[in-house]
Amino acid sequence: MPADDSAPQPEMPTPPASGNSRPASLPFVQLFTDGACRGNPGPGGWGYILRHPQSGKEIEGSGGKPHTTNNQMELSAVIQGLAALKRRTSVEVITDSSYVAEGSSQWMPGWKKNGWRRREKGSWKPVKNCELWQELDALLSKHEVRFTWIRGHAGHPENERCDELAVAAAMACAGQPYDEPDDEDDL
Repeated sequence: MPADDSAPQPEMPTPPASGNSRPASLPFVQLFTDGACRGNPGPGGWGYILRHPQSGKEIEGSGGKPHTTNNQMELSAVIQGLAALKRRTSVEVITDSSYVAEGSSQWMPGWKKNGWRRREKGSWKPVKNCELWQELDALLSKHEVRFTWIRGHAGHPENERCDELAVAAAMACAGQPYDEPDDEDDL
């Protein structure tokens, strides 16, 4: 019997690729980030690696400021990595900053609802680093982003590389040369 094209056809769910629940139409990238500060506050740096697993392509970015905090550099790493994307993308941000991961996924909705304020000791206070959080919020709205927290300085290769980029940028802002660690010297 021929198929009846007028009959409604059930929609078959498309299984997510590699266990991720992202739409198949969006490209997927991983964004590894880290921030560093020489003193807090002091000269600081940020670094990121953007990886497109399907093609294997990677790009790195880094920068810094002469007077900043570690949290500002952690936020800046994510902001700069997301800003490097040229179109709407599904992004897994891998960070060792619980401040960034929890702030983005748990705290930010409440801050926005309360006019970018938070409760502290019974009164309303402005959110610290508000301008950076607002910049991050705007970038998060352009992409589908999830955060994965990892322990820092625990041998995660991409996190270690981002740390090297961030420390080098912080040292440059401090006017000091940065020598990459030599594995033999680390033994």
